Amino acid sequence: MHITIAAVGRIREKWIAEGIRDYSERLMRFGRLDVIEVKDEPVGACASENEIRLAVEKEGERLLAKWPKACRGAAMDRRSRPLSSESLAAYIDRYAVSGTHRLLFAVGGSHGLAPAVLARCPDRLSFGPNTFPHQIFRVMLLEQIYRAAKIRAGHTYHK
Repeated sequence: MHITIAAVGRIREKWIAEGIRDYSERLMRFGRLDVIEVKDEPVGACASENEIRLAVEKEGERLLAKWPKACRGAAMDRRSRPLSSESLAAYIDRYAVSGTHRLLFAVGGSHGLAPAVLARCPDRLSFGPNTFPHQIFRVMLLEQIYRAAKIRAGHTYHK
């Protein structure tokens, strides 16, 4: 399986980058993993709704410009149906056995994903209704993908 994480924003904290590197290395034995980062658009604390919308649209354009061909997209959206680890494993497995060997998980910046990116994602997934810092969320997403890979392989890591 070929997994791509497409995310808005650069990782600035060393400890978060180390977590991403650790889970990326663990995932290598289960398939290919690519991480695409695009620049986040600066938005001031007093930005209007229109300024925020325009910033999110610019971020979305950057994501779509780097979107690999033939990827099935899943938007990570806290308002969507929450997935258990087992459900995420089943989700990935469903596409792995159906001939869709490339999944892309789209992670927005602090203001979410652009409507154009959401339109490119037939699936919307969530780890629950909580809001997480988008940099930390990337580590969480990689850990859950690793956990799903272990479940799919019949290992007991997830217990």
